[in-house]
Amino acid sequence: SPTALFMITLGIVTSTLTVMSANHWLTAWLGLELNMISILPTITKQKHPRATEAATKYFLTQAIASALMLFSSTLNAWQTGSWDITQLNNKLSCILMVSALTMKMGAAPAHFWLPEVLQGSTMMTALIITTWQKIAPITLLYMISNHIQPSIVLTIGLLSIMVGGWGGINQTQLRKMMAYSSIAHLGWTMTAISITPNIALTNIIIYMTMSTPFFLLLTTTMSKTLQTMTTTWIHAPTTAIVMTLLLFSMAGLPPLTGFTPKLLILNMLVTHKLTILATTMALLSLLSLIFYLRTTYLLTSTATPTTTQSTTLWRLKTNQNQTTTILTPIALFNLTILPTLLM
Repeated sequence: SPTALFMITLGIVTSTLTVMSANHWLTAWLGLELNMISILPTITKQKHPRATEAATKYFLTQAIASALMLFSSTLNAWQTGSWDITQLNNKLSCILMVSALTMKMGAAPAHFWLPEVLQGSTMMTALIITTWQKIAPITLLYMISNHIQPSIVLTIGLLSIMVGGWGGINQTQLRKMMAYSSIAHLGWTMTAISITPNIALTNIIIYMTMSTPFFLLLTTTMSKTLQTMTTTWIHAPTTAIVMTLLLFSMAGLPPLTGFTPKLLILNMLVTHKLTILATTMALLSLLSLIFYLRTTYLLTSTATPTTTQSTTLWRLKTNQNQTTTILTPIALFNLTILPTLLM
C-alpha cells in the first residue's frame, strides 16, 4: 500500500541521515538498527520462500554486526571514557568496529550473505542494498579513518577485490553477478579509506552512480539471467549500447567514469610506496573484467534464431524512469571533470 511504502522509504532515508549526523556511538547504532528494520519488509515483499530466506540471512548478519559494533563502542567507552565516534582510540575496539562495519556492507571475508540476499530480492531492493545501504557504514568508516590501522583495511580491500572477481566469473544470475561486482568495488574503497578517505568516498559515490542506471535498465528489460540478455540487441539496441557502456565503466576502462577512481586510488598507493599492492589490485581487477566482457558479448554479439519464446519479456513500458536518463551520462562521460580530479 502507498502508506506502507511511504513509511518504509521514510525509515530507510531517516535512519541513514541519523547515522550521518551522529556524534554518539549509541545514536549511530540506533540509526543502523532502524535502517535494518526498514529494509526487511522490502526484501519479504515477494511471497516466496527465497525472499523469506534472504530476509532471515540479512537480519541475522546485520544483528551480529550490530552486536559487535555495540560491544566495540562500549569497550572503547570503558577504556577512554568517551562515546564520541571520532575518539575511537582503543586499538581492539577499532579492529572490532571495522570488522562490524565490513560485515554490514558485505566486504570480504564477511561477504557470503550478500549474493544470497540479492538473489532472493527484487531488482529494486537489490539496488537499494548495494547502494543506499552502504552509505551509513561508509560514513562511520570515514569518521574513524584516522584511527584505522592501514594494514587491516588494505588486507580487507585486496581480499574483496579478489573474491569479487573470482565469485562473479561463474555466475549466470545477474543479481549475484552484481553482488560480486559490489564486493569488488567495495574492495577499492576499503584500500583507500585509511590513507585518503576523500578518494574512498569519491570511489563509492561513483560506483553508486554507475550501478543505479544499470539496475534500473535491468528492471526495465526484466532481465534476471545472462540468457535473457541475448535478445536485448534485437528488441532494444539503444538500451543494449547503454548497458554495454555502463559495464565498461564499472570495469574501469578509460575514458569512462569508472576509470577515474581506480586511477586515483592506484596513484595514491604508488605515492605511499605501495607499488606491489597497487599492481596486484590492478591485475585482480582483470578478473572482474572477464565477467563484464562476457555480459557485453551476450548483449551485443549474440542473437537467438527466434525470439518468440521470450516475447513476454519485451513488453517494455513507454514511460521510463527519468533517473536512468539523468544518471547514465554522469556514469559514462567524465572527461570534462577528469583534469580537476587529478589536480
